[in-house]
Amino acid sequence: MCDDTLISRDAALTTLPRPVAGAAVDPIDLEPVDQVTITTLVDNSYDGLMVDMGPAKRTAMGRTPRVAAPQFAQGETVPGMVAEHGFSALVTTKRGNTTHTLLFDTGVSPNGLADNIGRLGLDAGDIEAVVLSHGHFDHAGGFPGLARLRSGGLPLILHPLVWTRRRAVFPGLPEWELPALSRHSLESEGFEVIERRQPSLLLDGSVLMTGEVDRTTEFETGMRFHEAWFSDGWEPDPLIIDDQALVVHVRGRGLVVLTGCGHAGAVNICRHALRLTRAGRLAAIVGGLHLTGPGFEPIIEPTMAAFAELAPDVVVPAHCTGWRAQHRLAAVLPDAFIPNAVGTSVTLGAA
Repeated sequence: MCDDTLISRDAALTTLPRPVAGAAVDPIDLEPVDQVTITTLVDNSYDGLMVDMGPAKRTAMGRTPRVAAPQFAQGETVPGMVAEHGFSALVTTKRGNTTHTLLFDTGVSPNGLADNIGRLGLDAGDIEAVVLSHGHFDHAGGFPGLARLRSGGLPLILHPLVWTRRRAVFPGLPEWELPALSRHSLESEGFEVIERRQPSLLLDGSVLMTGEVDRTTEFETGMRFHEAWFSDGWEPDPLIIDDQALVVHVRGRGLVVLTGCGHAGAVNICRHALRLTRAGRLAAIVGGLHLTGPGFEPIIEPTMAAFAELAPDVVVPAHCTGWRAQHRLAAVLPDAFIPNAVGTSVTLGAA
């Protein structure tokens, strides 16, 4: 299905019907690509001494541009990359002689994303579209810096609930209302907002945004103490329905799934992607898996059991996964596990 009204300036977007949970559905025709590269632009950590590991290539300290620093005899130093509590990744697909690039999330600060794009020597002009995994501020903060790097606007694909006011109400702590996105601000910066709840195909059918994810596991029940403002006031919002993931099908390998926080549940997301595409197997999962803290650590073990069954070739946990879950992933899937850091590029498929 293709709706010509959804052809935007820089990226073709096809909206697909959302399947009914548990029902048989026609597979989404996600075109296989020859290669995908996911480059982490924003994450919680940076390690300039990390070495390359399997399909992951690192950005070492000496490979970033020098900056003025009068306290050193040479008058300059190498700053490395900016790490912050947020997430953003650049996704580049190749099929034959055709290459497409999009941005997935934008990090937390106004300048962190833009600074890292510059330090990695990337060209923001190559970005054809931006997609948001969900509306939380640590994934949507870098738009001002991105706008400064661009001479023109970009299509911005997101769920309509990303504008929702939200807060965290933890026992014994003051209520904390999270910064909420402003549609007017984004549009004034030149972004073309495209709201979609359903699965959507982008960039010549090479990238799938899942839309709302079916919740089918018994243990992935959402984020306790998370609330949203609706018409009658603050209400519990544990499911964070706007959470969605990006999926690429690498020829001969299987699905590559990219998550922001994975609020829908990492296992739910992977199973949902496999069900939507009927691709057969999961090649890789990259991104935040939200298994940190006392509210989520109890589901680490059932998550590990499910991942062992899914048996991905590559697992690159990031952002909100948490150190306990990362240690368990390294133990359960030692051949697949790759620690992440800002500047890491993971490539799967033939050149």
